[in-house]
Amino acid sequence: MDTAFVGHVHALRLALTDPRFDACAVTGALSVQAGAREALDKAVATEGTHGSGPYADRLAAAVEATGTPVQRPELGSLVAAVPADADERAAASAAVAAVDEEAVRLRSAVKSRDGFFTTFCISPYSRYIARWCARRGLTPNQVTTASLITALIAAGCAATGERWGYVAAGVLLIVSFVLDCTDGQLARYSLQYSTMGAWLDATFDRAKEYSFYAGLALGAARNGDDVWGLALGAMILMTCRHVVDFSFNEANHDATANTSPTAALSDRLDSVGWTVWVRRMIILPIGERWAMIAVLTALTTPRIVFYALIAGCAFGALYTTAGRVLRSLTRKARRTDRAAQALADLTDSGPLAELQARLLRGRSGSFGSVYVAALGTVLMAGAALYLPFGDPRLVAVAVLYAVTAGLAVAAPLKGALDWLIPPLFRAAEYVTVLALAAKADVPGALPAAFGLIAAVAYHHYDTVYRIRGGTGAPPHWLVRTIGGHEGRVLLTTVLAAVLVDRASDFPVALTALAVFVALVVLVESIRFWVSSGAPAVHDEGEPA
Repeated sequence: MDTAFVGHVHALRLALTDPRFDACAVTGALSVQAGAREALDKAVATEGTHGSGPYADRLAAAVEATGTPVQRPELGSLVAAVPADADERAAASAAVAAVDEEAVRLRSAVKSRDGFFTTFCISPYSRYIARWCARRGLTPNQVTTASLITALIAAGCAATGERWGYVAAGVLLIVSFVLDCTDGQLARYSLQYSTMGAWLDATFDRAKEYSFYAGLALGAARNGDDVWGLALGAMILMTCRHVVDFSFNEANHDATANTSPTAALSDRLDSVGWTVWVRRMIILPIGERWAMIAVLTALTTPRIVFYALIAGCAFGALYTTAGRVLRSLTRKARRTDRAAQALADLTDSGPLAELQARLLRGRSGSFGSVYVAALGTVLMAGAALYLPFGDPRLVAVAVLYAVTAGLAVAAPLKGALDWLIPPLFRAAEYVTVLALAAKADVPGALPAAFGLIAAVAYHHYDTVYRIRGGTGAPPHWLVRTIGGHEGRVLLTTVLAAVLVDRASDFPVALTALAVFVALVVLVESIRFWVSSGAPAVHDEGEPA
């Protein structure tokens, strides 16, 4: 840091204490971590000692010249300067005094792209809770854990099946969401980013929401209403919708010539302020969704909650998916190898699909990957819904599904609509498990299916956040060990066929499979996210 530096303390915090970047700089200050230490040594020995201007700025430029990115945070109204004379120093000092640094720091703690409910009903006061936590030495991870515990207590209250329990559950769910907003705001306010925090932030939202679904289903069962199928349907719809979001973004965020008339229309609508909020609300993002669940839980019944949730999320999924399909068909984008690999990783293809892909590689160019995947998904889900439980023909369809799954990923996924392949595979697997559990028509089958899909969904979310963090997908041995999507589908249909005369054992088989998948995935996930190679990042956009 230059001794002549004049500026706000928070400008220095942004440059010197953010652990997410190997090198970070503002005017007059530079910080590097271990990953950029070699680049700094080279800069000091060469260009960093020559030229004019502040020494820290020359070093930052020299570090960049070695090929090491240097993050330069957006300061907005904050000041960071190295005055050359007394007049410039006086002007810089006056600019510092004219800005309320704490107000800027509080504003920057809030995400720039939150939903309407979060922006106007939560963030106006949760940012002050974040500051209160920072001044008392609390960490974002502690707040995240408190949010999870609160949500689990809410799920427990919902599981009582009593009206007081439903009211308490609704209130506690809102409290949990306030804490969920607070942890990220605390991380941004105090720049406390960590690998463990990235893992907790990425996974606890889903754990909280799906645990609450289970609590509602248990509460309904106490009153003689079986809504496990609805709970499972809501979880499937939500997970598939998120995979659509993740796949589309991964496929297009670094594509070249990435424009379309649909995207241009969206940009024009962004200039009309109220349309931005309407379009954010109608897709039912997490803030609006949790508020709806909380209010309906307190005032109605679990069945009504799930009906409203499924209807709202289905509309949001159709709206976003249709818009993205139109963009993909009208844009002239060239997908990169990195994007194609990310899509291949998101398909979660196991050994059966990999074998088919190797056999067909180089000979599948005439087939449209997404259309093959769609055909396989329709056949698999349709057969699971149409054929009776344990019908051996379903095993044959599952084998055909594995073949189409391999054919779909045999060629690089660079087609305009190939980003639809991962959500198609998710839908095929999840719907098959749901249909088989429902048709078994024995106690415990649907709750066991809920547990299995929750374990598999965790694996899929874990894959997404590893890719988004820039560290790549989970290791191949993990995907092979848990079978890949096509292997699990085939195994589930085989179990149904074997246990057709002992359907009461089917929930036990599903539970065993769920426990196995959960243990393998969780152990590897925890190992990765607490390792030094995990990314210290936090999600900056409100997930749908």
